[in-house]
Amino acid sequence: MKREQFRILFDTRFEDIRRYLYYRSGDESLSTDLAQDTFMKVWEKQLDLDPDKDAGLLYKIASDLFVSYFRREKRGREISSQLKFDLRCESPEEEMRYKELQERYQRALMKMPEPQRVVFLMSRMEELTYPEIAERLSLSVKAIEKRMSAALARLRKDLMV
Repeated sequence: MKREQFRILFDTRFEDIRRYLYYRSGDESLSTDLAQDTFMKVWEKQLDLDPDKDAGLLYKIASDLFVSYFRREKRGREISSQLKFDLRCESPEEEMRYKELQERYQRALMKMPEPQRVVFLMSRMEELTYPEIAERLSLSVKAIEKRMSAALARLRKDLMV
């Protein structure tokens, strides 16, 4: 892979890979490091990738690095610690109800299986369509629909308590 091709690939896909890793880990610093490692692996192996056609391979490499990291480190990370809510409440009662809802939402995200959480956050945070998510994760649109449906059902159940 030529230097210019690599630069184009990096400029085109780095932020997408970093966000994907952030959704999986909940740690901005770790996601940036693993995204850099993903591109280092591509450079070291001199893989000839097209930024538009080979995005799935980048996500696979990033996913493998993520799994390897957590197997080595053997520790969990909380995704909810990175989520920030900003709401101006009129009364102390409203603020308390809002904080309770926020805590239930964060707990629900933590309990959600990772594949569902990743699809949910890609859809809601990045506002990606199901076909775009399917392409990035190298899955079918039906698989994305199923994961999203399960994620929403779980959220409804956990938030309506």
